[in-house]
Amino acid sequence: MAAVNTRRQEPHVSVGIVKAERLSVVFHSAYRLEGKAADGVFAEALSLEDTRVEGAHTFSVADAGCRFVPVGDDASFTLEEVQIGIGFHWQRTEAQTFRGALQLVEEDGRIWAVNVLPVETYLASVISSEMSAHASLELLKAHAVVSRSWLWVMMRKAEQRVRTKALHEELGEGSILRWYDNEAHHLFDVCADDHCQRYQGITRQTTPRVAEAVEATRGLVLTYEGEVCDARFSKCCGGRTEVFETCWEDVPHPYLVVKDDPYCGRADAQVVSQVLNGYDRESPDFLRWHVRYTHQELTEVLRRKSGIDFGRILALQPVSRGGSGRLQRLRIVGEKCTVTVGKELEIRKWLSDTCLRSSAFTVEPQPDGFQLHGMGWGHGVGLCQIGAAVMGNQGIPYEDILAFYYPHTQLTILNS
Repeated sequence: MAAVNTRRQEPHVSVGIVKAERLSVVFHSAYRLEGKAADGVFAEALSLEDTRVEGAHTFSVADAGCRFVPVGDDASFTLEEVQIGIGFHWQRTEAQTFRGALQLVEEDGRIWAVNVLPVETYLASVISSEMSAHASLELLKAHAVVSRSWLWVMMRKAEQRVRTKALHEELGEGSILRWYDNEAHHLFDVCADDHCQRYQGITRQTTPRVAEAVEATRGLVLTYEGEVCDARFSKCCGGRTEVFETCWEDVPHPYLVVKDDPYCGRADAQVVSQVLNGYDRESPDFLRWHVRYTHQELTEVLRRKSGIDFGRILALQPVSRGGSGRLQRLRIVGEKCTVTVGKELEIRKWLSDTCLRSSAFTVEPQPDGFQLHGMGWGHGVGLCQIGAAVMGNQGIPYEDILAFYYPHTQLTILNS
């Protein structure tokens, strides 16, 4: 792909990290307070001249409006009890450390910790959080371009005040169709968890290779017919990628296509370790997986997750699938009612307390229940991190990795 150059100044991105009734923050060096909450106990305790903050502090919603700017280049702060993997099987709470500014914002009676930092600095953390910082250089370069492209689209929509609902619903007689948008945030550009793309500050180990990958691709995005691509990616496509419409709104993206991925199934333990951080490797069955439910277990899971009392489950009937085999709509037949559910993520949410790996599964009825035979981890749209890791490990240039997963696209420099 040829690169087209349109240089502008690098912007900053605002990232929502965690929302809580109280936030525990440790400033590891001096930060300057800019702006004070009108009735914040913390802000009132400072005189107009006393604007430097260090050490441990606790904030509440009364402190919304405070903004803390680092005094030195190496300044950092730690947020306690940050939830990651929300709603998925790896959900947990951990302390995370960040560079850049900290802004406190109120929403619904609670307080958000928002990290504001340069885009390229943010991307160095994303590719270390989404994958391992020890991935091959070509994979890190490819992911930097993908993550930058997706971020640019989100920030552009924010700039244009294009905001969609977090949840989209189409309710019909006996059917529920839901999908979840990434453009739902109105207090910041993106969130820090899998709902957008993982950003865990400098918590995850980084390497000089990560810095090299970000610098080598600085400002590069994927474009299609002059527009920056909404470049999606997933952990493991299972051997075949999926189209956008199976998972989100019915708007075709010509560069997000169904295609066989021969690289995905060739990943050995060394390659997998390049992609998956430690907590991701706690569940290694992502290429092919199996889940078994008794009738009673499935009835209870569906009642908890959907809020619907189906009674004893009689059948799980595929209604429509995408080109990769991922279910777009599934009919659930119970003794009390029958409901058709979609799209891809909603099916995964209903059929597991911790979300199924993917909706690419077949159903095997058994005398006492059902067994699901599945493939892949995630929606399967766009770049497959496992497949791309194999390509990078084979020395395939990042330009060719991107061309494989996003056909008909062009690399364009947009330092904007």
